[in-house]
Amino acid sequence: MGWLSDRLSSSIGKKIIMALTGLLLLLFLIIHLLNNLLLYVGPESFNENVERLEAIKPFVRIIEILLAILFGFHIFNAIKLWYENKKANPNKYAINVSSENTTVFSRSMVITGVTIGIFLLIHLATFWRTFNFEVESTNGAHQFYEVIQNAFANPFISLFYFIVMVVLGFHLKHAFQSAFQTMGWRHPKYTPIVEKIGTAIAIIIAIGFASIPIFFYISSLGGK
Repeated sequence: MGWLSDRLSSSIGKKIIMALTGLLLLLFLIIHLLNNLLLYVGPESFNENVERLEAIKPFVRIIEILLAILFGFHIFNAIKLWYENKKANPNKYAINVSSENTTVFSRSMVITGVTIGIFLLIHLATFWRTFNFEVESTNGAHQFYEVIQNAFANPFISLFYFIVMVVLGFHLKHAFQSAFQTMGWRHPKYTPIVEKIGTAIAIIIAIGFASIPIFFYISSLGGK
C-alpha cells in the first residue's frame, strides 16, 4: 500500500482529500441546517427532534467521531497545502496579491478557514457541551430550544455567529467549485453551472444559519 500512501501525501493527493472531506462536510452542514430550521417551527418540534437524537446517542457519537476525523483531515491538509505553496512561491503572497487569475474568495480561503476553525472550537465548547452535559429537564422534557433562545438574546453572541456565517458563505463559494475542479470534473459547458450551484448553496447555507441568531435576538427585544 506504499503507492497509496505516496499518492495521498503528494500535492494532488492532499487536494483530493481536501475535496472529498469538504464535500462530506458540506453534506453535514446541509443536514445540520435542516435540523436547526426546526427552531422556526417552535420549541416543541425542536426539542423533540433533539430528544430523538438523544435516543440513538451511541450512533450519534460515532457520527461525531467521524466528523471530527473529517474536520481534522480537512484542516490538516489545508494548512499543509498552504505552507507548501507559500514555501514554493515565497514572493507570490507578498507581491501578486491581486492576481487576475484568482478571486477574492480563493485568496481568502486561509483566512476564512482559520476563522471557521476557531468558531468550531467555540461552538463545541458552548452549544455542544451544553446540549450534552448541562441541559436540565422540565417535566421530563429537556429545554434545548431555551438554551439557544437565551444564548442569542446576547447581542455579542448573535453578532459573532452572524459574522462567522457570512465568512462560511465566502468559504463555501470557492470550496464547492474548487472540489469539482480538483476531482477533474471541469468542462467549459458544465463548469459555469457548477459555479452557480456552488454560489446558490453557499448563499442558502449562510443565510439559513445567519438568520437564526438574528431571529432570536430580535425576538428577545420584543420580550423586553
